[in-house]
Amino acid sequence: MTDSLESRTIYILREAYNRAQPLAMLWSMGKDSTALLWMVRKAFFGRVPFPVILLDTGMELPEVYEFRDRLIKEWNLDCLSYMCPPEAEMDSSLPPATRAAMRKTEGLKALLAGHKFKGIIAGIRRDEQGLRAKERVFSPRGVDGTWDFKSQPPELWDQFHGDVPDGGHIRIHGLLHWSEIDIWRYTKQENIPCVPLYFAQDGKRYRSLGEHNITFPVASNASTIDEIIAELETTKTSERAGRAMDNETEESFEQLRVRGYM
Repeated sequence: MTDSLESRTIYILREAYNRAQPLAMLWSMGKDSTALLWMVRKAFFGRVPFPVILLDTGMELPEVYEFRDRLIKEWNLDCLSYMCPPEAEMDSSLPPATRAAMRKTEGLKALLAGHKFKGIIAGIRRDEQGLRAKERVFSPRGVDGTWDFKSQPPELWDQFHGDVPDGGHIRIHGLLHWSEIDIWRYTKQENIPCVPLYFAQDGKRYRSLGEHNITFPVASNASTIDEIIAELETTKTSERAGRAMDNETEESFEQLRVRGYM
């Protein structure tokens, strides 16, 4: 099953490279974006022909920075760690964790203003969060990065809308058709490296990685990929249960997405 998922992702990546230049990819070092980066290397015969970018808040977990530095060397990556604006500059009306998460939204806006990328590859999936289920593979964004989820172009038979809005950009979502368990099955199949925080220690593990001040581990004894897959086959716990932002208000995620959040 993962072979067909991989084939579609590679098709999407090559379409993006052909239609949205200059192009860059957001890389959080999480399981999804690292699996996507693995497929980029497959799509382009072992190389990554565009920069990969960490929207850096200085608050990533130490293991995440260590993983980044190791893979930059091993995979010969052109990696830019772009520092996001401080939390003090974020909208004070937002709840605390949502305000902290907003730093990456504003960081992406500043990145785009400075580097003029027309295409941004991101590793989100439709099954992660309800609002993301409304996304398109090629998602046009306005000048300020805003997303009008009520007015998205149709995508029939893998015919993607590749026109870049004036002053805006296109987000390319190569993993929308994957699920969390698909990513872990593929990670096992391909032997893709991942941050060790995903594996349980002392009865807890991270299912989703974010900044250490707003992301927390969940109860789990899954210490291997096989055990993670078995856990996901039965669990009722949300993948983002450890994300403080998702537990603040019902509209927190929607506010961020409309403003340009990943």
